Amino acid sequence: MDVSFLGGPRPQRGVGVVAPFDFALDRELWRWVPDDVSLHLTRTPFVPVEVSLDLARLVSEHETLGEAVRALTAVAPEVVAYACTSGSFVGGIAGERAMCEAMARSGAVPALTTSGALLDALTELGVRRLALVTPYTVSVTRVLEEYVAEAGVQVAGCAFMGLTRHIWQVPYRDVVAMARQAARPGAADALFISCTNLSTYDVIPQLEAELRIPVLSANQVTMWAALRRLGTRAVGPYQALIRHLDESAARDWPVLPEEQQEGWT
Repeated sequence: MDVSFLGGPRPQRGVGVVAPFDFALDRELWRWVPDDVSLHLTRTPFVPVEVSLDLARLVSEHETLGEAVRALTAVAPEVVAYACTSGSFVGGIAGERAMCEAMARSGAVPALTTSGALLDALTELGVRRLALVTPYTVSVTRVLEEYVAEAGVQVAGCAFMGLTRHIWQVPYRDVVAMARQAARPGAADALFISCTNLSTYDVIPQLEAELRIPVLSANQVTMWAALRRLGTRAVGPYQALIRHLDESAARDWPVLPEEQQEGWT
């Protein structure tokens, strides 16, 4: 059978992703990615530590990041993203910048982190008051609050789950409940759902329609920032951050079709 008419696979642009060893949501990251972009993922080495500030420091050591980025250079990504929120905010703004510099030196490509992408997204949307949802313990959550405050953004509400493991198993209904608790009406300009190991793709448009503010998540801002470095856009229907380039659309909060509203709580 002659298959020459197929023309071969489409050219792909690459985004390298460094994730912690326990990251379980590869499929969620892919949902933001257009067809002409491929993700190349690698993970940090396993350490027997529960989710905590200690773990955040271990999975963000510069030597660890450097080894991961060097492994990715074999597939020549155009940008490298560190997909971990706590690992990139644990050292504050200066620590996050140092991580980007370390990754860029190791791979000779632009580098970004989830927490740095969050600050870029807040600037893009003009957010000054932010509500937070985290799956973390109180100590990890407080460091996130400090990181956001260091950037000049007021924390206008917060809810956390107190988890130290199996965060990827948290159902959407729990994320929604925390969001409603954190985002008091009129108090915040936006809501951020932290942790790349927390599923959020499907709840973002639903929460935006209910809360009437942009809803950001760790995986969303990571992919948005990485793809923007490539000069392309993330795929995220009814998500204000991704629709922001069309300012008129960003002002019109959608009422979703009924079939898209079923089963999210």
